[in-house]
Amino acid sequence: MSICRLIPLDGATPQRWRNGGGTTRELLAWPSAHSWRVRISVAEVESDGPFSTFAGAERWFALLEGHGVELEVDRFRHRVTAAEPPLRFSGEAVTNCRLLDGPTRDLNLMLRGMRGGMFSAVAGQPWRSRAAHCGLFAAVAGQCIGDEAIAVGPRCLLWFDRAPAELHFAPAAADADPIGWWLAATPVEQRA
Repeated sequence: MSICRLIPLDGATPQRWRNGGGTTRELLAWPSAHSWRVRISVAEVESDGPFSTFAGAERWFALLEGHGVELEVDRFRHRVTAAEPPLRFSGEAVTNCRLLDGPTRDLNLMLRGMRGGMFSAVAGQPWRSRAAHCGLFAAVAGQCIGDEAIAVGPRCLLWFDRAPAELHFAPAAADADPIGWWLAATPVEQRA
């Protein structure tokens, strides 16, 4: 049986950015806050401006709420809206953000010395990963079904220290879209 943690967004303390353009709520820093290899957070972007750089990290970014952003990553522009899949980019890249129509709330996955990614969850479709660690950020309430059924509230992270072979997420509301995102991480020294 996999050991898991349930971490609600509302229980995470917001930290103001140095440039004043938003806040971040850190949900998970594994194995520790000071030497993380996996970091999952939710950012509230309030104004246009630069993102911090993270040397040696791979970043994944998805829109949770709002109309979206345009990210300029090393001079290449990417629109991130609710209809777009998560965006992957280097943590070392010079990245500037422009809000499309007001503030946004965004999900961030950062990996350092790890392989993995962020993938949109689809109701009724199983998610299989050979990752060592995995999680689900649920946009809505529902049940995550793997070795057992686990009730997950809206805007909660469910993190498995050892990834189950297969997971399903059944949202409580049939018409919810998006329902959430799967997160995966495996140390680069391990084979996935």
